[in-house]
Amino acid sequence: MKKALRVAVACLLAGSMLSISACSDDKPEPGPSKSAELTGVAAIIAQAEGMTNAELFQKAIEESNGKVMRGIGNSSRGATAATAFIAELQKIDPSYNGTIEWNQPKNNSIFTTLNADITSATHTYSMTLIQDGNQIQTKMINTGNLLNFIPKEWKEAAGVDVAANGTPLALQTLSKVFMFNNLDASASYSNVWDFVKEGSAPMFMGVNSEPVGKNFLYMLTEPTYAGYVKEAFDKLPAAEQAYFQKTDDEVAGDVEGLGLEGENAKYALAWIKLWVTQYNEKTDDGPICNELVTTSAAGQSALIVYSKLRSVEESATASAKNVTIAAYQDGYAGFGGYGYKHYLMIPKTSPLPWTAAAFIAFMTTYPDGFAAWGKDIGGYSANPAVNQDHSKDGFVDGVDTYPVKNDKGYDWWTSADGGRLILEDPEYAARVSANLSDWIDVAANS
Repeated sequence: MKKALRVAVACLLAGSMLSISACSDDKPEPGPSKSAELTGVAAIIAQAEGMTNAELFQKAIEESNGKVMRGIGNSSRGATAATAFIAELQKIDPSYNGTIEWNQPKNNSIFTTLNADITSATHTYSMTLIQDGNQIQTKMINTGNLLNFIPKEWKEAAGVDVAANGTPLALQTLSKVFMFNNLDASASYSNVWDFVKEGSAPMFMGVNSEPVGKNFLYMLTEPTYAGYVKEAFDKLPAAEQAYFQKTDDEVAGDVEGLGLEGENAKYALAWIKLWVTQYNEKTDDGPICNELVTTSAAGQSALIVYSKLRSVEESATASAKNVTIAAYQDGYAGFGGYGYKHYLMIPKTSPLPWTAAAFIAFMTTYPDGFAAWGKDIGGYSANPAVNQDHSKDGFVDGVDTYPVKNDKGYDWWTSADGGRLILEDPEYAARVSANLSDWIDVAANS
């Protein structure tokens, strides 16, 4: 009985202490509940982010030996990178016989394909290389269907900008730049407003057929980039300012309703309105480039992927010599084009998450992992250590034969003192697209 009494008193005292503790201002913050703990693929990613490449590669070998990992991406070059990755794993373990199958869906169907796979009873895709920051944010990140993985060795590499390229993780930035056929000396493109002046019709892929082009227009309203547009406007001759001012005034009243910020937003909207009502819509950048370099395209202009110049076949009627990169001109005003990104992410239902993480680490930290994309001008890894130098790609036998191909590199293209690319930001694009998308479509048909 005495023992029972002691136990009862102890329990009462313990209860009193808990009650006092609950009323104290100094009580500790409660820890995370078990329901908030990471599980499944998310837990593996959290663990993988603290591992070296060597540790990740060993995990991949253990997980996928004798198996097939399936990836899906907007770029077919993922298959080339996959071959190099398998070879790297076989250096570590010659008996490793896992494989990677790469799928590239057409017509912007990657979001539908991924969502169908994630919500199905069985799951196919372990990782993705995906573009279009707006849809990635709204359909994949906000829903939790795709998870972000930041490799430890990428994060710690010299020159990596984690804030700009880590959420979501960017494999690379691709540049679409303004260029023009220089065979007509009377055609001048020394200011970004020249591409929307009366009579100008630059060749460009339709903004609703290639969503990254519409993201470019969303991003143009961001205060820093709108400032580039206004600065270029201020450098125009008075007569040209007066011409464009009419459109500036027409759209000024739309700024607040669209939820835009900054005193220069109306200039961005004016440029956008003129652009969508005047550009010459084409189906693909390859044919645009092939047309622009011809002698019959004198004076024409375009906004296309910079790397398309790599495939120009020189002839009597076509040459890369016939083209000038607008931003490479001394005194050019405004912005030189835009940059969109390829992002690497892991579905929350990834069947082989360790192998996916290891493959992502390989593509972002090994020269061989990025080589499939880095071999061309106009594509820049988020890790400077694996980028190739293309500053003299236009040289032939030591002679600067095709200056247009001498890429000035990511740092120059993204600098306020250089090419001033309009860079995609998924969060900003997603925030303004809800209102701005319809506004652009209406403007295009006005």
